[in-house]
Amino acid sequence: MGTGLVTWISRITPFVLLKKFELSKGVVEFLSFVPIAIMSALWFENLFIQHIGQLPSIEWGNFLASVPTVIAAIISKNLLVIVIVGVISLGVIRFVFGL
Repeated sequence: MGTGLVTWISRITPFVLLKKFELSKGVVEFLSFVPIAIMSALWFENLFIQHIGQLPSIEWGNFLASVPTVIAAIISKNLLVIVIVGVISLGVIRFVFGL
């Protein structure tokens, strides 16, 4: 119960504080890059397989699934559409190719 409460408070507090204070334009512009940076980090982490002492190799299933996902991202610019296309394309690739 305690850890759930701490987690909930840490996620709700920024929203409560931002309703009372207004951020400067520079801070808002800086924060607009956070979702892009997080999604890029998650994408690259799952796109490559680390080999100690060697160059990383490509995870081909994730690479093939990311092609329609990136196209959907460019066309729609909607996070929900991007996630749905990514999940469906990865499922189809794994079902068809067994990757």
